[in-house]
Amino acid sequence: MSRLRIFHHDAPQAPLLVAHEHAGIAAELAKIGVAFEQWQAAQPVQPGDAPETIMAAYRADIDRLVAERGFRSVDVVSIAPDNPNREAMRTKFLDEHAHKEDEVRFFVAGSGLFSLHVGEKVYEVLCEAGDLISVPDGATHWFDMGPEPSFVAIRFFTEPDGWVGHFTGSDIAQRFPRLEAGSAL
Repeated sequence: MSRLRIFHHDAPQAPLLVAHEHAGIAAELAKIGVAFEQWQAAQPVQPGDAPETIMAAYRADIDRLVAERGFRSVDVVSIAPDNPNREAMRTKFLDEHAHKEDEVRFFVAGSGLFSLHVGEKVYEVLCEAGDLISVPDGATHWFDMGPEPSFVAIRFFTEPDGWVGHFTGSDIAQRFPRLEAGSAL
């Protein structure tokens, strides 16, 4: 189940707000410029399907977003718990960083935990299958795929070099909950 928790940046153990309803999550995130949508597949898909099959299932939403936002590249990434590089991949995204383009991810399957540091608050968004999140250009955040990552996501890019993180050097991400295997957080 998707979830939003909002914390004061100095109190990672005491959420100020917890929401599970998509409309409520989207409304709270819209206040900080983050888009949160739900998409439905036009045909059944599952992990292991070819990227072309996955993208065909969401073609109408992909085309709408590309037309609205000018993305120049769209791809599918699939990470399984047995990936030999899973620990290095997880570590790459765990520190606070920002991008010079929006970070837009749609979860076809599985889950991931985005945490955004905005002012004196941290917005922790557990994205599940069917969720699209758009983190604005310049927003400081981190992402946790968990120790046993299991997700398929569609990624959108405006720049040809794809994902480029600009790290802040802050240790804030280490003070907040992680996405742990088998936990409901």
